[in-house]
Amino acid sequence: MPGKISGIFDAHIHVQPWEQMKPEVLATMRKGHGDFEALMGYSRSADRFLRHLDQEGIERAVLVNYVSPDLMGFTDSVNSYVADYCRGHSDRLVAMGSVHPRFSKNPAADVDRLVEMGVRALKIHPPHQLFHPNDYRTGKLPGLEAVYRKASEHRIPVMFHTGTSIFPGARNAYGDPIALDDVAVDFPNLTMVLAHGGRPLWGDTAFFLVRRFPNVHMDISGIPPRSVLKMFPRLEEISHKVLFGSDWPGPAVPAISKNVAEVESLPLGEKALERILRDNALTIYRPA
Repeated sequence: MPGKISGIFDAHIHVQPWEQMKPEVLATMRKGHGDFEALMGYSRSADRFLRHLDQEGIERAVLVNYVSPDLMGFTDSVNSYVADYCRGHSDRLVAMGSVHPRFSKNPAADVDRLVEMGVRALKIHPPHQLFHPNDYRTGKLPGLEAVYRKASEHRIPVMFHTGTSIFPGARNAYGDPIALDDVAVDFPNLTMVLAHGGRPLWGDTAFFLVRRFPNVHMDISGIPPRSVLKMFPRLEEISHKVLFGSDWPGPAVPAISKNVAEVESLPLGEKALERILRDNALTIYRPA
């Protein structure tokens, strides 16, 4: 489904071991997905999923996985899952994993382990992992400092969920991105991506952080494209630091190709669209 821009890079897709999800979480995922068995099939076969990406006109994708055993059901095994899934397809698929500092005995060593197995980006999900991303500063979660330090050393990006979540048990007080001001100050060499741009409550904060810090970027996943310029009327000004992401197949998220077409129809210059839909993700996630 070719559009205006070639080589589309979807920097936020969820292909996960959905069998691990707690029943109430899985029920939320199933809403609006009459094709849920097809989604399960994609989660078991990279070849099948890549054919789907071809049909949707997507060249590359970041596969977002994270550890959240208490709220979502995802254990540390999501890391080996996504590394194995992407193995042999690193030119098109980026494996994103997670070290949860409350469930890790040695967060620094665990980051090393993930990098060795092929994980090329990390995810922090405060509303689902139930901590503030700057909790290392108060001594509540010192393991976070080790995660950020190791990610900086390995030069791998860290994606932070910002904004709200509708999944059962999510604590949205943790979704305010202002805590990431501390992280960006303390770890200036850490490449940071603010997922969802703080949607829908904290867009101004996300915009401020992206403009303030050279190492802070954001993706627009999970924001209906028609609302992107309402949240970020000066989006073109920061287009060199913004990434397209569909958040597919999240609840109420339409087909990836529909997301792309609607973003392409926004009143933005061609250069800005190229950056958002392809170039920025290529720089940050560096597919092999």
